[in-house]
Amino acid sequence: MAERTSGKRAKQERSGAPAEPRLLAGGNPQIPKGYGDAPVQAYIAAMPGWKSAVGRRLDSLVAETVPGVRKAVKWNSPFYGVEDDCWFLSFHCFTKYVKVTFFRGTSLNPVPPGKSKHPEVRYLDIHEGELDETLFADWVKQASGLPGEKM
Repeated sequence: MAERTSGKRAKQERSGAPAEPRLLAGGNPQIPKGYGDAPVQAYIAAMPGWKSAVGRRLDSLVAETVPGVRKAVKWNSPFYGVEDDCWFLSFHCFTKYVKVTFFRGTSLNPVPPGKSKHPEVRYLDIHEGELDETLFADWVKQASGLPGEKM
């Protein structure tokens, strides 16, 4: 039996207009997996509230710090790397903050504060108004020079 769609999404599907991305638990946008800048920009545009501005700034700082950075959306999160399918950083929306993942975070100086069950991973939780751009860009520069995580 065919599933019926109703409401705003159904009208968009019939009109050919793109459907608005659904927000998952904690306000994380549900964006289809994809490679390149377009899916990352779609994710950032769908980030709710103040988090979208943080996402734009994170993306900009990574692109400025690592010319030619590769981008993708996987598992509803933007990923950044210097080689295909080899990533040094990702971020993800939560209800009250944006979580940045440094896949080789224990090799950064200083080490980002958030610990992980994975031995090398470290996190940075960014709450509204708390992004230290200088420190973040320094971590990005360091992380981009380390072996990436294959995913």
